[in-house]
Formats: sequence, structure tokens, C-alpha cells
Amino acid sequence: MIRQFAVLLSGVLMTVPTFAQSVSEKARKLHFSSIVIDTHDDTTQRLLDPHFDIAVPHTDGNIDLPRMRDGGLTAIFFSIYISGKIMGPDAVKQALDQIDAVRETVRKHPNGMILATTADDIREAKKQHKIAALMGVEGGHMMGNDLAVLRTFSELGVRYMTLTHMENTEWADSSTAKPEHNGLTDFGKDVVREMNRLGVMVDISHVSDKTFYDALAISKAPLIASHSSCRALSNASRNMTDDMIRALAKNGGVIQINYYVGFLSQQFRDYEAAHPEAETEVREEVKKRCGTDEICAGVAGDQIVRELMNTGKLPKVDWTLIVDHIDHAVKIAGVDHVGLGSDFDGAVMPVGMEDATHLPQITDALLKKGYSESDIRKILGENTLRVMSEVQRVSRDLNK
Repeated sequence: MIRQFAVLLSGVLMTVPTFAQSVSEKARKLHFSSIVIDTHDDTTQRLLDPHFDIAVPHTDGNIDLPRMRDGGLTAIFFSIYISGKIMGPDAVKQALDQIDAVRETVRKHPNGMILATTADDIREAKKQHKIAALMGVEGGHMMGNDLAVLRTFSELGVRYMTLTHMENTEWADSSTAKPEHNGLTDFGKDVVREMNRLGVMVDISHVSDKTFYDALAISKAPLIASHSSCRALSNASRNMTDDMIRALAKNGGVIQINYYVGFLSQQFRDYEAAHPEAETEVREEVKKRCGTDEICAGVAGDQIVRELMNTGKLPKVDWTLIVDHIDHAVKIAGVDHVGLGSDFDGAVMPVGMEDATHLPQITDALLKKGYSESDIRKILGENTLRVMSEVQRVSRDLNK
């Protein structure tokens, strides 16, 4: 989850209805016949709100069942997220509450959703024309330094864990905090080994470069970067260098491209750096609108920044940059190692990718770039299914 918003130059929030751009009939047929997987979504926070119903269309946020269907989404990984500053039993409790919220959402909507834990479950959801709901824990701090909690997460259906979030854990360094451990500690390496045994994918989004290489050296299964983009195109520490992308591919893993404007656009990042007053101004405006409500803050911040981009008061970040990052990653890693990890409902989306209904545009753009239908299917979801199957195979072997 990203809690970064650009400088606020206007106090007026305009809610503008968005509509997916037209795509070719060939792209539409390809997209809706493919398995389309989003490996990172932060709508989980909204599921805790008793007034939010995922089954009805909403005019705010990025995700609900109608918009997922309209966008041809097959499977979504709901992020289990709390701030990395929260540790110990409270972190474990809040994580379990969110896991329960996802499971209860699926239980309440059996005609539209399936709780999935395997690649086969996702394929079955596609056959039944339902959305496969999966879970990823976004930050190892939520396991409370206890492998038994990790095992509980796995039993409840969690299928990946991001080793860190914005803060270091007590056993791993984050990409956005001062290094404390020189990567993974001995316990951190045990965490990776146990994730391999459990069949839980090791997610290296958010981790420091050294933590990434340590995890790569320890893991017997492919890794994923559930929501990261390319540092060569946007120099954010959260993005992956070309060398890291190559190493991830050599390991058999997948980088799932993040749609956050600050990870897509170097121009946007440069603008933020030139306006250090941005954070204070944004926080004040968001607090005025939302108080301490994090769910409101995320949704309002996304809408405000995109409106300012639309009116030219901020550098416009166009959705086509998502395709540029996909294309770059493919050139570096090969088409078997790239996927989609939007960060919907957790980050500011680019203009033209306001919600899940716009996903077919990616398929259309890749066709126009000359990608084959089989390669596009890989990027949309088959690569992630392959990693899931391989992680499960490694787990079976380790448990013999």
C-alpha cells in the first residue's frame, strides 16, 4: 500500500465519471478469454467498513465486483495490510481481522466469488465466471516474529507474504528505511525457508536490494515482486533495477508491474522532489476531509491527484506508462517473467486507469505493440499461475 500523494494545488475535489477507452474487438476477445490476475489490491481496508458492499458498483475507489467483471479480471490478491510501525500481538490481531474480512466477503457472495489458494482454483473460477479471491500479507511484521503465526496465515489461505513494508522488520531491511540488518538476518532466512515449505510465495516488493538478493539465494522456489515497476524508467527504490529483474527471471520468478504514478513516471517524481512542501499540504487537506479514516484518505487522495493531473496542475501521468514498464521488463527478463500488480485502492492511479474497467486497454496496447496472443496471455495471468504451481511443487517436495 502506498500512502504518498503529490502537492495539493486545489481544495476542490471534482468527482468525474470515468469510462474505459475503446479497444479493438480482437483485444476484447483475447482479454475476456484470458485469465487476468492482479497480484496486489488494497480494497481489503474497505471490506472492514460495514457500509461497503463489494457486490454493488461504486463511484469512488477502483474495485468492486461489477467493475472487476467489466474489466475482465479473473483473480485478485487482496492485500492484508497494516502500518509497519505496528508490531507484536496488535499487528497479528489486525492481520487476522483483515483475513477474516476477505473470507467473510467471499462467503457472503458465493455467486460472484470463490476463495482461491491454487492455480487450479483460479482456473475453476474462470470456468464458473466468478472472481477468484486470494490473499497476500503485505509486510512480515504482521507475523509477530513467530513462525507459528506464519503457519496460521497459510492455513487461512494466505498465498504470499511481502517480507517487509515501508519499515524494517526485526529480521529484514526495507527499501524505504535505513538498513539495520544488511538484508536478512538468520531468522529472516528461516522465514523464507518456512514459506517455501508452506507453499507461500516470497514477495520481494518493498524490500531492500540486499534483502532481495539474500532471499533469492535462500529460496528454493521462484520469488515474485507483487507490485513493483522498473527503476530504469522511474528511479524509485521500490522499483527493481534491471539486474534485479534479470536475477528474478533466472530464479523463475515474476515482476508484477505497479500502476502507481510515482513508480511509473520520472517526471512526476522530479516534480515531487522540487516541491518539498507537498507532503505537508497533502496531509493537511486529506486530514481535513477524512480525519483519521485511512480508507477515506486513500480514496480521496487518489481522486484529488488525478483530478489535478487532468486539469494540468500536476504533471499528467498517462496509463500508457504501465505498458512501457511491461515492455521494458519483457525486454530485460523475457515475456515469461512479467505480470500485473496494480495497487488498486492503495495508490494514485494514472489518468486513463481509474479503475478495473480499464484493464482491457492493456491487452489492446500490447497487441498494437506486436505482442502475440500467447505472450499477452502470459503477462495477463499465466506467468503468475506458473509461479503458483511451482511454489506448490517445491512445497510438496520439501514436505515428503
